[in-house]
Amino acid sequence: MRPDDRDDRDDRDPFGDIFDEIERMMNDMVGGDVNIQTDTVGGDPHVSVYEAEDRVRVVADLPGVDKESIDLTCDGQRLTIDATGDRRETTERVQLPVRVDERSANATYNNGILEVVFDRTDASADIDL
Repeated sequence: MRPDDRDDRDDRDPFGDIFDEIERMMNDMVGGDVNIQTDTVGGDPHVSVYEAEDRVRVVADLPGVDKESIDLTCDGQRLTIDATGDRRETTERVQLPVRVDERSANATYNNGILEVVFDRTDASADIDL
């Protein structure tokens, strides 16, 4: 790239097109509407939220952390991940795209990858009078 070409570039995310294409392919595969939200802050772990029709899946990169050093809490709208490794302490608060049933949570941790799956809940409960 010539130095003068840099001035003509826009400030878009260079990986945005790739993520859009991955999202399109996932929608084609599962035959539904999959919404991918990605949040990365500095040296914090990479966290992705995948939303499907009946569930929400959170995937976090936690390299160098023992399973016993991970604490998860959820209030139905936000997942908090507290993790302690040899070199760092991490607290991630992940705003979930929809309300979830926190009691339905199923968490796995394998090779530095944390995955938490929740069932979605209805937006509100019916109240009979």
